[in-house]
Amino acid sequence: MAKCSFEWWHAPIVFSISVVLAFFAISTALHSSTSHSPTPPNKSMADDLSLNASRALRRAGFNTIATLLQVSPEHFFSPQNSTIFAIKDSAISNTSLPPWLLKNLVQYHTSPVKLSMADLLKKPRGVCLPTLLMPKKIAITKMDSTARLVEINHVLVTDPDIFLGGNVSIHGVLGPFSPLDPLDLRQGWSFIQSPYCDTNATMISDPFETNNGVVGVGVEVEWRRIIRWLSANGFISYAIGLQTVLEGLLQDFEGLRSITVFAPPNLSSVASPSPVLNRAVRLHIVPQMVTYKSLASLPTRTSLKTLVSGQDIEILGGVRVPRGTVKVNGVEIVSPEIFRSENCVIHGISRSLEIAGLPHSSR
Repeated sequence: MAKCSFEWWHAPIVFSISVVLAFFAISTALHSSTSHSPTPPNKSMADDLSLNASRALRRAGFNTIATLLQVSPEHFFSPQNSTIFAIKDSAISNTSLPPWLLKNLVQYHTSPVKLSMADLLKKPRGVCLPTLLMPKKIAITKMDSTARLVEINHVLVTDPDIFLGGNVSIHGVLGPFSPLDPLDLRQGWSFIQSPYCDTNATMISDPFETNNGVVGVGVEVEWRRIIRWLSANGFISYAIGLQTVLEGLLQDFEGLRSITVFAPPNLSSVASPSPVLNRAVRLHIVPQMVTYKSLASLPTRTSLKTLVSGQDIEILGGVRVPRGTVKVNGVEIVSPEIFRSENCVIHGISRSLEIAGLPHSSR
């Protein structure tokens, strides 16, 4: 009897990829059906570009990304330029990520700027690149122009310039730019951990950002952007409170580089006298970025300083705890990392933190 060439262990991999492809195809069809725009005149050119790029990826052994690119090129190509960092088959084909999160991962490995290997080698270490998964960034963490070696998020670029054509560059990388820890997946797309940017490096412009730049660590906190986000995402009373006391914050903490906000759904002190409101708002802010994973790994009853002098908050949790079990002053974090930039992370909490005593001054 002839030996079957299809090994049994391929079955789960093929099934996973089939599910992902079906998801991509369906989402593409839905997008097309809801769009009433006429077919762009350069669609044929875009199809040819996608086909040629997919062929180049297959020749280099990146079959999974090649298939995804051919089925749904709109998940890879930006309206202007694209640099795609293709993950090796061995690192992605047997992933347990659900399809919609794999789509996020693909977008996180695509930058809306075109960069060849020669272009990458000209960039300083620490520079951040924008991605299609806004506001997430990726960073060049190692660069050796002599050895022609580049690492992004500490992942080696193994196959530079797989494809250079039109407005697209494709490079192969050893693995994903963010660890695929199954315990983190319950956090949704926030499981992707963006690196910090070196503020001494020249940031690469993000064509999708209104400020036409990339925010790095060392750049002062964007308070007004945070207020707008809080207001637009249901934290209206806290956003109002933060806006009310903002002038004092800017005076007292000039040059503050990073913060963590524990955002309550309602801030009862918003109608209180100024000193009480000022203290209530500041109590929910820690002057450093602390991710949910970091909070969960802290020793129990760890204290963190807040913007209220002399009043810290206490973290209750444990290593690798399930979502929703980390507490701040006894209040649960119910929505970890609902917002994250290079210098701010926001965790949603179930209720506002209690103020200890009465303030003696407005600041």
